[in-house]
Amino acid sequence: MTPRHSPAWFDAQYNNRARVADSAAILERWAAASALVRARLPARLDLAYGEAPSERLDLFPSELPKAPVLVFIHGGWWRALDKADHSFVAAAFAEEGAMVVVPNYALCPTVGIERIALQLTQALAWVWRHAAEHGGDPNRIVLVGHSAGAHLAAMLSGCDWKAIAPELPRQLVKGVVAISGLYDLAPIRQTPFLQGDLRLDAEAVRRLSPIHFPAPETPLYALVGGAESEEFLRQNRLIRRAWGQRAVPICEELPGCHHFDVLHDLSDPQGRSHQLTRRLLDLRWYSGLLSAD
Repeated sequence: MTPRHSPAWFDAQYNNRARVADSAAILERWAAASALVRARLPARLDLAYGEAPSERLDLFPSELPKAPVLVFIHGGWWRALDKADHSFVAAAFAEEGAMVVVPNYALCPTVGIERIALQLTQALAWVWRHAAEHGGDPNRIVLVGHSAGAHLAAMLSGCDWKAIAPELPRQLVKGVVAISGLYDLAPIRQTPFLQGDLRLDAEAVRRLSPIHFPAPETPLYALVGGAESEEFLRQNRLIRRAWGQRAVPICEELPGCHHFDVLHDLSDPQGRSHQLTRRLLDLRWYSGLLSAD
């Protein structure tokens, strides 16, 4: 991509809080709804997956044994938000029989994006090692990420897990749902409101952009809100073009959704992204068991 646009154009394309007039109110509602979910559902909060204070996760166990495991990676441009803001995502999936994990990670500019990705490999390794203790099946882990979290999920989809720890399976993650993701970081380097914290250079852009990775064996469903900026729509198409239809069998725009309420679609059992996530988790049998109870 050539930097033919102005810095102001890049800011307008990627500054979603400015694009969505009620974004601050939406984020407040997420936090309030998440607090209610943590109070209502059984939860194991702030479990350590590493030594750093940021290396903590919240876990919502399953009522059923050997349940599929959903790991949700939050967004915030790698520099904002927290797992506590996103517990609301767990509610419907936990009630349908999944075990749900929401990890935290350190934020830019304290660390770089590469460090965040390495932290999350440790979080996923922890989930694989400990899922069975909380009713989850370590062989059925699905990643869901939003925005910067979708970028991180895409990176993790191609991880060499044997290089992280020899006991880990080669295909630790069975599928990825990437919502409103960033797959080419070149335009992010041209975006003034981000570059001060992210400090990307050309080499980092190439090293950290999933479009330059080999297509993974793990299927990735690429979704974006239909009302998002033209750049987010382009980024969604770009990962299908880079990795091909085999690796990205689903590449869709969700009608009417902007960058924030696209997560409401994920949380709604009737939502398209929720249904696609259920497909990867193979929750049909588990939901039947819960209904029988």
